[in-house]
Amino acid sequence: MPMKLTKVFSESELSLEVVILMIAGLILLITGMLLFPVATGGLPYYENGLYGLLLVMFSLQIISMGKTPFGDLKRSKLVVAAGIIIGGIGTITCFIPDAFNDIPRLLLFLFFGPGGAFLLVQMVLSKDKLRAWSEYGGIFRHLIAGCTMAYVSSILISILLWNQSLLSVQMTAILVLIYGAAIVYLSFVLKKIYSTYPQEQKRKDKEVELPMDRAMILFTSVFMIILGVLLIPVNLGLLPFSGSAQLGLLMMIFAIQMIASGSTPIGVFPRSLPVILIGFLFASLGTVSCIIPEILVYPLTLLVGVLNILGGAISIGKFLGRQA
Repeated sequence: MPMKLTKVFSESELSLEVVILMIAGLILLITGMLLFPVATGGLPYYENGLYGLLLVMFSLQIISMGKTPFGDLKRSKLVVAAGIIIGGIGTITCFIPDAFNDIPRLLLFLFFGPGGAFLLVQMVLSKDKLRAWSEYGGIFRHLIAGCTMAYVSSILISILLWNQSLLSVQMTAILVLIYGAAIVYLSFVLKKIYSTYPQEQKRKDKEVELPMDRAMILFTSVFMIILGVLLIPVNLGLLPFSGSAQLGLLMMIFAIQMIASGSTPIGVFPRSLPVILIGFLFASLGTVSCIIPEILVYPLTLLVGVLNILGGAISIGKFLGRQA
């Protein structure tokens, strides 16, 4: 029994790539499930909240790893700047309904469609991908299946983004669920590969020039600046504002920090299974709050307030303890 408890609370080894894929898959799965009651009129739906959230996930990949929708790039200042701009567009899209009209949808079309097609062709033609993975066999065959499903689903999603009336909402929900399942499947395959071949994860880690905690500090800074600037015209009644999506995006920031680095609003903890599960719970709440307006505003406002009070009290307690 003590050994099992030790295992539960031990540090988990999840790479940054796996964390982002898991959360992206979770967002898509929750979206797919929510679209069924949305289709029957049982729930309201804030499309911009979903678009903004997806753009933010793309932004974090670009800023922290140099992974763009069109493949891996060296993380230059230009690439980081592009990631920040995409993150800024995603944040404003969440906060201000119809702020950019069709721009977020067209960006996602480019990322999912041409981006997915490019990655699929690259996988097929590259010597160190499809051909090498086929020769390795074993778990790498699952990698081929996972990547293929993810890229093909991505292309199909882009077609729906281009022509939203092509399928019914229920059929769209099924396609989104399939895409989410493919992303989650791919994340678990990569987790298995990195645990079986740790040298591959070390090689990947060396390619990441900006640790997740710094990437999150950078993105959170952009988030706070945009929020501060927008609140002025919002309070003057000049702009509409989605408080629900703002809380949802904040919960998603908390979630990514918790899962990727163990950093929580009340302090830093080992990335144990309980911390990771709480992070996924936060990500789930954030996704729902972004997509379904107003439904979680009160409980999330209360939760964020309590976390801020606890975080401040713990910090003061630690400071006074050191002074004693």
